[in-house]
Amino acid sequence: MRATLPALLLLTHAAFADPAPGMARTLGQVLARYDSWLTDADPVSAGQRGNLQAAARWPDDSPGAVAARQATLTQIGRALDAIPQSALTGEDALNRTLLQARIATDQDSLRFDENRIPYASDQGFFVIPDYAAGGIALHTPRDAQAWLTRLATLPAFYETETANQQRGVATGFVLPRRVAARQAQAAAARAAVPAGQDPLLAPLDTLPDGPDKAPLRARALALVESTVKPAQQTLARFYATTYVPHARETLGAASLPNGRAYYEMLVRRETTTTLTPDQIFAIGQSEIARIRAEMDRQIAQTGFQGSFAQFQARLRTDPAFYVTTREALLEHASRLAKRVDGQLPRFIGHLPRLPYGVAPVPAAIEDGYTTARYDGGSPEQGIAGELWINTSHLDQRPLYELPALVAHEGAPGHHIQIALAQELTGLPAFRRDSNITAYVEGWALYSEQLVTEMGLYATPYERFGQLSLEMWRACRLVMDVGLHWRGQTRDQALSCLRDNTALSEANMQSEVDRYIAWPGQALGYKIGELKIMELRHRAEAALGAKFDERRFHDVVLDEGAMPLGVLEARVDDWIGQESK
Repeated sequence: MRATLPALLLLTHAAFADPAPGMARTLGQVLARYDSWLTDADPVSAGQRGNLQAAARWPDDSPGAVAARQATLTQIGRALDAIPQSALTGEDALNRTLLQARIATDQDSLRFDENRIPYASDQGFFVIPDYAAGGIALHTPRDAQAWLTRLATLPAFYETETANQQRGVATGFVLPRRVAARQAQAAAARAAVPAGQDPLLAPLDTLPDGPDKAPLRARALALVESTVKPAQQTLARFYATTYVPHARETLGAASLPNGRAYYEMLVRRETTTTLTPDQIFAIGQSEIARIRAEMDRQIAQTGFQGSFAQFQARLRTDPAFYVTTREALLEHASRLAKRVDGQLPRFIGHLPRLPYGVAPVPAAIEDGYTTARYDGGSPEQGIAGELWINTSHLDQRPLYELPALVAHEGAPGHHIQIALAQELTGLPAFRRDSNITAYVEGWALYSEQLVTEMGLYATPYERFGQLSLEMWRACRLVMDVGLHWRGQTRDQALSCLRDNTALSEANMQSEVDRYIAWPGQALGYKIGELKIMELRHRAEAALGAKFDERRFHDVVLDEGAMPLGVLEARVDDWIGQESK
């Protein structure tokens, strides 16, 4: 899973007047206007691309800004609709198709005022500053001044999001209590980090040595002490005294005001399909049965004599499958990453220039954090991507899962896909930064299968570990729909993981809370992977000896993230061209 910003940060309040009669806008003008609008909406990503003005700002999710940008979105959509698709070819036609889908999704989302819950699982507004700090480098004193402005305005950003959550409390649009309590703990832990160790000071360390560096860092530290820390502490008190006591006892999104319609929208947004919740539930059940049969075959390969439950117990308790130091876990992950790097040119024709490193999940957020994550770099800023490995609770981090995790979060998964998209500098920014779950996570999950061909799974235990993670994603379909649509309990959701995977107890506990907190997001992984596998099998069947795996992967990757239906049309066109 990659680190992301909330969905509604895709919108902004910039004006875009309708053209006068007879003055139709060109596609280029509409695309440029949307990119400008997106820069205004998501200054964190824009700052990572080197936009100095954006690098001094945080997103504005105030009700007034949201209302204004909703009107602007409608205006941009009308201007786009006025350009006939039949008049466009090639990249222009794709740009129009993708922007039209993006605007439709944005408009669908805006109906539900999601800013009332600006936090989901370990994603959300109060971790955005840390992501911003890790994704920006300061090259000049002017760059540093922009970061100082951000530090000074952080309380206002928090105040806006706190007001949004207070509106959620007033309308009953709030997180479940268990998740809210964990959120409160995370906010308190973040506020407790000593000022001198705060990750928000990290960008100052990237400033080149010179007479300004020490004074600028001193000013940043003073701002953290006098401005940032009090804001973090105020936020922590708000969660403890106001939000948690008013959190809901129910778990599912369907229990929210207009909740069933809200969940149906989330399913559309996260899968980019018209599948219903019940259809997705059935797909999950089918995948669980298929994967379980393959797991049984791998158990037989190990020579283990005993039940599935006994095999699970052995994997979770045998010291041979665990390391005892944080550094050892990072070293294992690094070696696996380099093994994949040596194989990549055989499987993907077009590879990115940006490298990535392996690093631990920051200590301030590691407790309760997911097991691994990719943090995108910035070619413009000279910052490599990073594969984060959670090195806490080492008795819960089995080595047999590590190859699949590295493949998913690093290469050929998130790093390859995201770094390639970042290099598409000739395309609109909305395409380079697109984070369509079904595509992005679908590719990463497909990558776990792809490294089987690279020989990354050296033992039946590691192959079982990969199947365990795939089962995890299949269970998500059943669990997410079960929790948010069918009224299942938390224990019922947990049982799918406990009965069918080798995941650690700590991982299972944190993951089920993640699904409760972030309805719909978990659906995109399996749905996306299944579509990419379907398209590959279709291409192999149609092309026979003409099928080129490297070119197929380039077709999937080289235009950035897109809805699954658009990807399918693109692959079908390629199959037609290759068949000639």
